[in-house]
Parts: sequence; structure tokens; C-alpha cells
Amino acid sequence: MTLTGKQRNHLRGLAHHQNPVVIIGNAGLSDAVKNEIDLALTTHELIKIKLPGGDREERQMLVQQICEVSRAEFVQLIGRTAVVYRAANEPLIVLPR
Repeated sequence: MTLTGKQRNHLRGLAHHQNPVVIIGNAGLSDAVKNEIDLALTTHELIKIKLPGGDREERQMLVQQICEVSRAEFVQLIGRTAVVYRAANEPLIVLPR
């Protein structure tokens, strides 16, 4: 599933007031962090993830890895905070068409 611009914009608005659910430390994308991301996406569908420091390219690559591993869709990356979305079997969030 690929998000359209309108859907991505809608998800950005929903994520604006949320706090990061998962915080990734200097150890990076460990198995425990992958499990937490999967659990958070299953529960909430839309989550914020706090990324470790580093340059922008490193953070973008890390977000791509997260999306691939968790089968999630990238929504946005601002500074060290990423927003990702994965629809649940019974979706809680209704996306615009």
C-alpha cells in the first residue's frame, strides 16, 4: 500500500499531538526495538519514533529500515522524530481516498 499525498497529510495532522512511543538509542535497530515497533504499530497504527543523533542521511536510512522490517508506510521525518503508519486488520484510522 502506498499512501497518497492527501492520506499522508491527514496522518501528519493526527500525529501532530502524539508523543514518541518508541525511542531508539545508540544501539540502533535491535531485535527488542523491532518488537516494540511492531507491537506499537499493531496497537496504535500511527506512531512517532525518536531516532538517535547523526546526520540526516543516516536517519533517513534508519527510517527506511524500520519501514521495511515492520511493513509500515513512511509518513514524515522532522529532525530526530519519524512518523510511520501501518493499517491494522480492523483499522482504527479512516484514511481519505
